[in-house]
Amino acid sequence: MKKYLKEYGFILLFLVFGTVSYFYNYNFGMNVSNVFLNMFIEMISFIPIVFILVGLLDAWIPSQKFQKYMGPDSGVKGTILSVVFSMFQAGPLYGAFPIVYILYKKGASVKNIFIFLGCFSALKIPMLSIEIGYLGIEFTLARTLVAIPLFIIIGYIMEYYLKNKDFKITDPTEVKS
Repeated sequence: MKKYLKEYGFILLFLVFGTVSYFYNYNFGMNVSNVFLNMFIEMISFIPIVFILVGLLDAWIPSQKFQKYMGPDSGVKGTILSVVFSMFQAGPLYGAFPIVYILYKKGASVKNIFIFLGCFSALKIPMLSIEIGYLGIEFTLARTLVAIPLFIIIGYIMEYYLKNKDFKITDPTEVKS
């Protein structure tokens, strides 16, 4: 029981705080609980789809294809593919991390992974279309034309910085508690 209380005590405390906030009509606690509930519902509705797509990506596309098109020797082709592939994604940034895991597992270069993450966070087509509506096409084009080279530079810097690091991918089922 102590083990579970230590691991899940914060969640229990949060649930008690939210319940007491509603009982005593404490606005701050009710707002925190509502935001958490909305984010939780969004995440629960989004993550299963991402995991299904990532599983299909893992099963259908062989590692040789990833290494050829996004690997360390992919050059400009890999950079362009990382930018384009990330722009056609949808959803919040936490949805990109399972995709990045598969990219890394399949042999994509660190440079292309960081380019993908940067462009995923700032240059998704659905987000750009909303930005055009609110801020205009000139601003969106200027921001995009500044952001893409910056993400590419960051990709190269991170690849240089992490070049001698050896990242081990572990199977989550093998990790001991």
